[in-house]
Amino acid sequence: MKSKLLIIGASGHGKVVADIAFAMEKWKSIAFLDDNDKVKSSIGFEVIGCTKDILKFKDDYDIFIAVGNNKIRKKFHNKLEDLGATIPVLIHPDAIVGSQVEIGNGTVVMAGAVLNCCTTIGKGCIINTSSSIDHDNKLEDFVHISPGVHLAGTVQIGQGTWLGIGSKVINNVNITANCIFGAGSVVVNDIMEQGKYIGVPARKIDE
Repeated sequence: MKSKLLIIGASGHGKVVADIAFAMEKWKSIAFLDDNDKVKSSIGFEVIGCTKDILKFKDDYDIFIAVGNNKIRKKFHNKLEDLGATIPVLIHPDAIVGSQVEIGNGTVVMAGAVLNCCTTIGKGCIINTSSSIDHDNKLEDFVHISPGVHLAGTVQIGQGTWLGIGSKVINNVNITANCIFGAGSVVVNDIMEQGKYIGVPARKIDE
């Protein structure tokens, strides 16, 4: 771990990530990279370059990707790993993390989130505000859990899947990779086909 943190992305999600990092009190300084050259600072922290500048910062900074889009976040994460960058885990002090919970690098756990015991969270995941993930869950890499999502026990979520705000998943359900669930969806059966799902119970829609 280094004394300085660099956050990729200075927009809304980046602001929340920076706020969490500041609350953790682990870094002496926090800064952003952003490709919008009109943005000079965000939430009181300076934008010191754009994403093509990553290489010159990797030795002096921990680097965190604050990008909501799963595919873009994965692309940046893999690039940083290839460069040998240090990618931290960010956990808000007001989150609750149970025993025997494993969290991969590049994952953020936001305020009010609850991760119960014996759960595994992959790398590059977003566990958003006031969401809950119960016992014995497994979330693969680059999963996005929106605010207010609730997963019951023994749920498995495949890589790159995005659950919209307020979604719910009952216990013992498996969801495959690269799915998108609309706001308020309720998942009551295994989801084995990639695609977009909405409703109560969640059903696949044509794209």
